[in-house]
Amino acid sequence: MTINDIIARLTGDTTCVVYRDGAVSLSMEKGIKPLVALLCENGDALCGAYIADRIIGRAAAYLAIYGRAAEVYGEVMTDEALEMLESAGIKAYRKIAAKHIINRRGDGICPMEAATAEAESPREAFEILKGKVEL
Repeated sequence: MTINDIIARLTGDTTCVVYRDGAVSLSMEKGIKPLVALLCENGDALCGAYIADRIIGRAAAYLAIYGRAAEVYGEVMTDEALEMLESAGIKAYRKIAAKHIINRRGDGICPMEAATAEAESPREAFEILKGKVEL
């Protein structure tokens, strides 16, 4: 399976698709919850995985890096996330470039982006995000 096959599954209500070792995980959860949940269930769940998500910002990029993903696609991806992923050796693709990820009300920065603004490592960002997401 290729990243394009994974992207093709990002339809309808599906917000996140992860493919690893022949298994496909589909989620309709919003935000970073699908990636945090996978990492909490199995710390190696993203290792070598192909990830397609509706929105990839700093927080999701940190999770992909922490999980050692192989390739990441975002329908919307921030410039910062693209740079972070590529610097970590992860192939990254996007449909729409964004400067920032805004919150669901549309009146400010995404709280997960704000929470990881001062993170100094992917591990630290994961610990912060794990504490913010109700699983």
